[in-house]
Amino acid sequence: MSEKTSVLPCRKAFSEALFELAKEDRDIVVLTSDSRGSASVENFAEHLPGQFIDVGIAEQNLISIASGLAGCGKKPFVFAPACFLSTRSIEQIKIDVAYTNRDVKIIGVSGGVSYGPLGSTHHSLEDIAFMRAIPNMTVILPCDVNQTKALVKSLVSYNKPAYIRMGRNPVENVYDENIFFNIGKANLLSDGADATIIATGEVVKTAYDAALILRDKGIYTRVIDMHTVKPIDEEIIIESARKTEFIVTVEEHNIKGGLGSAVAEVLIRRLPVKMYIAGIPDEFSITGSQKEILEHYNITPEGISNIVLKELRRG
Repeated sequence: MSEKTSVLPCRKAFSEALFELAKEDRDIVVLTSDSRGSASVENFAEHLPGQFIDVGIAEQNLISIASGLAGCGKKPFVFAPACFLSTRSIEQIKIDVAYTNRDVKIIGVSGGVSYGPLGSTHHSLEDIAFMRAIPNMTVILPCDVNQTKALVKSLVSYNKPAYIRMGRNPVENVYDENIFFNIGKANLLSDGADATIIATGEVVKTAYDAALILRDKGIYTRVIDMHTVKPIDEEIIIESARKTEFIVTVEEHNIKGGLGSAVAEVLIRRLPVKMYIAGIPDEFSITGSQKEILEHYNITPEGISNIVLKELRRG
C-alpha cells in the first residue's frame, strides 16, 4: 500500500500515460464527444492533432467511427462521460465494437456519482451492468493513479474491446509506482480469516480503510482489489470463500448487475457462502456532492466496517 496522496484524478493520469505512448505509436487515436476537458485529453488536441478526433455531442457516431478506425488497423481510445457513453451509444458498443470484436477502448470518465450535484441524469450507476452483459467486452475499474498508468500500458497491447470506468476527482493512492497490472487477475491487499471485502474502482481505498478499522476491533479481513470485473478472477473469490465463509462487495454502482452480482454468480455456481452487496440501492440516487452521496449510502470506511461487524454478529 502507498502512503502518498495523489494530486491527480485517474482520468488525468490515464490521458498523460496514453499521450506518452501515442507520441511513439502513431496508430493510437483519441476520440471524444465534445468532452476534451472532462476527459483531460487537451494534450492530444494541442500536440497530436493528427491523432485526435472530436465528433461533438454525438456519442453514437463516436463509437462507430472508432470501430471503423480499428478495422483499418488503428488503436482507438474513446473518451466521454460514463453516464452518456454507456447509455446513448450502447447499441453501437454492442454491434459495432463487441459483435465485430474490434480493438476499441471505451473510456468512461466521471463515473459513479462523480457528477454528484448534477443529479441522476449525470450519475453513472448502471454502466457496469450494461457492459458486463455484452459478449467480448472486458470491464475494468482502476482504483488509483499508479494503477491507472500501469493499466494504460496493458491496454495498448490488449487487442480486444474494453470498457474502462474512472471517476472525476483526485483519489488517494493504493499502490506504489511501477506496479504490474494483469488484466483479469485481482490483487490481494491484505489477508485475514474473519471476512473478505472485495471492492472495485475508486472505493478500493474505502474497503482497505474499513479493514484497518476492523483490525483495531480484532477482526481480520481479506481485502481484494477486483479491478477487472469481467473477466472476473474466479479463483481468488473461491479461495476467499473457503477461507472466510463471508464476503462483502463494495462498489460505486447500483447493487444490481455490478461487482456484487458478478461475485454472487461465481459463488452460487461453485461455493455458496454468506455475502453482502454494498453499493447504491435500486433507486435513483440522492443529489449532493460525491462525498455526501457515498456517506448517505454508507460507502465509507466506517459504513463498510459496521456492515461487516453487524453481519458477523448475525452469524
